Amino acid sequence: MSDAKPATTPLDSKQKPSLKGTPLMDITHYQRLVGKLIYLTITRPDITYYVSLVSQFMHSPTIEHLTLVKRILRYLKGSVGRGIIMRKNDNTQVVGYCDADWAGNAIDRKSTSGYCTFVGGNLVTWKSKKQTVIARSSAEAEYRTMASTACKLIWLKGLLCDLGFPATLPMSLFCDNQAAMHIASNPVFHERTKHIEVDCHFVRAQVQSQVIQTRYTRSFDQLADIFTKPLASHRFQWLLSKLGSINLLDPA
Repeated sequence: MSDAKPATTPLDSKQKPSLKGTPLMDITHYQRLVGKLIYLTITRPDITYYVSLVSQFMHSPTIEHLTLVKRILRYLKGSVGRGIIMRKNDNTQVVGYCDADWAGNAIDRKSTSGYCTFVGGNLVTWKSKKQTVIARSSAEAEYRTMASTACKLIWLKGLLCDLGFPATLPMSLFCDNQAAMHIASNPVFHERTKHIEVDCHFVRAQVQSQVIQTRYTRSFDQLADIFTKPLASHRFQWLLSKLGSINLLDPA
């Protein structure tokens, strides 16, 4: 791939992977490539969603899936100097953004959860994962993602307390789905929420105890959008700048 043309994004925003295609003769080559990319997601949030996507075909990859992996490699070639800048902002406020792409997987119609958390204005954790069950509504998909993000926020709060920086203010959890926010704040079980498992209502307990405070954000300002779906180049680059990810090799 040393002579390949660099790509501006890890995947074309209009491309939809499928199970059809010519199976690879040597699947171990595909598995080794994806395995190395998984380790790279520890420091590169910009490829997290895309690596999660190609990881779903580890056992029966096709030539098309290998092309997706090569596209990620082409993107990495053009962004070797990209990393996360950590700044001293004189605060330890914990903030989380969560989003879900409802039924976004064209193969099995499962939703993709994505979240990121900030401590003192610096990005510290991020995740992109396909949900294990099929959500019957966008509110359910978003609510499951809120539950996962709430667990991560509580873990961060405990970690900061152990380090001698106890949080005194409620942690902010930003979501762009108002229905999910209403479910989290309303103690009454409605007919529309009965199909959501009881363990997902963990979020409601945290909101009522004022450990977490849900806040609405516009879909345009949803930073976790980058962890749930492929995006166009301008949108992709804008979100990376908001996450504090910059390329030191870019011309000033």
